[in-house]
Amino acid sequence: MTTTVTNAAESAPAATVLSAAEQEELIRTHMPLVGHLVRDMLTRIPNHIHRDDLTSAGLHALVTAARGWDPDRGIPFHRFASTRIRGAILDELRSLDWATRSVRTKARATDTTRQQLTTTLGRTPTADELAQALGTTTNDLQRTDTDVQRATVLSLQGFTTSSADDLVTEKTPGPEDMLLRREQIGYLHHAIGSLPERLQTVITEYFLHERPMADIAADLGVTESRISQLRAEALSLLKDGLNTHLNPELAPVPDNPDSITARRRANYYANIANSTSVRSRLAMTNAHGHTSYSHGRVPASAA
Repeated sequence: MTTTVTNAAESAPAATVLSAAEQEELIRTHMPLVGHLVRDMLTRIPNHIHRDDLTSAGLHALVTAARGWDPDRGIPFHRFASTRIRGAILDELRSLDWATRSVRTKARATDTTRQQLTTTLGRTPTADELAQALGTTTNDLQRTDTDVQRATVLSLQGFTTSSADDLVTEKTPGPEDMLLRREQIGYLHHAIGSLPERLQTVITEYFLHERPMADIAADLGVTESRISQLRAEALSLLKDGLNTHLNPELAPVPDNPDSITARRRANYYANIANSTSVRSRLAMTNAHGHTSYSHGRVPASAA
């Protein structure tokens, strides 16, 4: 048995090892590949993730790939390296995604309860009402909310908390997928621009400009608790507004269409429709689906 294993090992062809100069040339030539993959990832992840962190992980993977690539195996280096660079970037994102499963579970429970109370009360529930419905205290609710918001992403599909694996896919979008993605991003910009002024300010400053709630509260002359309520109200409007236009089967059906809340929401959905067109939506991104505006800022023309 030992002889068989030894003979098999001796008969296996030795891996081709590139010289240091050849490895360096591969690394230098394929450095733009790292930049391309990082840019592609940045379009699908939160704004607080820094490009430098992902680039560093990608470059390290590129160096490792150059050292481990065997040209005799018939796999092109760019494909070999791309797989490892993507994997390294995903690992980096996982290390940054500190939100635990329990935090995300609490987030979903809080969102569901908040929406139910909003429907029942016809207004955004207070922190005390929400805490009582959840069977917790306002302090615990605030701590959970703070944890969740650090990991919250303005998802085009519903503004939910997602893990790194959920946020990043490795499949390169085809022309139809890219066009759909650009349509979704365009709708998102117009939906934000159609929000009532105060809600638009909260969303823009908190999520797009990444300002602390305390600073936003000071600007608007309200409490942080009120900013949290406004943020929840705005996210609910955005989610339902996007579903109305992109996924009608998921759009909410009001129990009382004649209520003040239902009429306000219907008016908001109509404002989105009136402020958007195919041309204006596609103008928000370039042909690669990258937003044309710094930090997701919504231009005046989109409002």
